[in-house]
Amino acid sequence: MGKAIRFVTGLTLGMLAGAVAGMMLAPESGDQLRRTLSDRFRAILEEGRQAAAERRAELQQQFAEAKRLRPLPPEGT
Repeated sequence: MGKAIRFVTGLTLGMLAGAVAGMMLAPESGDQLRRTLSDRFRAILEEGRQAAAERRAELQQQFAEAKRLRPLPPEGT
């Protein structure tokens, strides 16, 4: 149990030190960095939504085509 606690403590301190070092060495101010990250995150989300919508349209079209070629049997058979 002691090894696990030391590992988790070391991992947490390492992550904290990395975050502090990253913020200290960042070429932008904190506000500008947050704004840039937020803008990039929104752009990535929008691209994902657009890709999902396009894929959904493709799948719906493929499903409609498959349904047209081979209709489903009536229920109960």
